[in-house]
Amino acid sequence: MRAFGFLSFGHYGPVPGSRVRTAGDMLRQTIELAEGADEIGVNGAYVRVHHFARQAASPMPLLTAMAARTKRIEVGTGVIDMRYRMSEL
Repeated sequence: MRAFGFLSFGHYGPVPGSRVRTAGDMLRQTIELAEGADEIGVNGAYVRVHHFARQAASPMPLLTAMAARTKRIEVGTGVIDMRYRMSEL
């Protein structure tokens, strides 16, 4: 089987026409996206943190919720935020 996944950026804001206006909207939509991807056989769902953008402050609780609501999909970070790497320096 071929691996197929997606990278979600998780940005939100008061943009005209956007269905992702709040952090809560972004969290719900990302979890729903992982659920739908799992149902159709996608096997990877990854989130990332982008400095200075409105988004989830920590991807770990979101990844936990995604994993709890899916059966087969692998979840993880697409980019490791520098804050999580500072303890290794």
